[in-house]
Amino acid sequence: MAEKNTVLGIDQNLEALLCYVLGWITGIVFLFMEKENEYVRFHAMQSLVTFLTLFIITIVIGWIPILGWIISFLVSILGLILWLLLMFKAYQGELYKLPYAGDFAEEQLSKMKKSNQRDNHNQ
Repeated sequence: MAEKNTVLGIDQNLEALLCYVLGWITGIVFLFMEKENEYVRFHAMQSLVTFLTLFIITIVIGWIPILGWIISFLVSILGLILWLLLMFKAYQGELYKLPYAGDFAEEQLSKMKKSNQRDNHNQ
């Protein structure tokens, strides 16, 4: 992941950090904006996968009275810790992969890359 150029023209570590700032929302934004930098794309996809999953879990579990509210609160605390950790690691230039979410993000990016290569080859 030696690419340094980014769509915003800023340091790739800063752009990777920005992928996490608004959770899954900025994950989607940077996934669509950043077409070349694999480091930033990985962090955008991991942000999308991680924080969209936590968001959905929080919403669904939150419908369960009392116990669901407690679990939802704990998931929110976990989300805050992950958010800070992932922003810190991204800014340090570390390709920090969460278990499951990081692997899933890599798989999805690999599929997207193959699909794009296939589309470019067919044109």
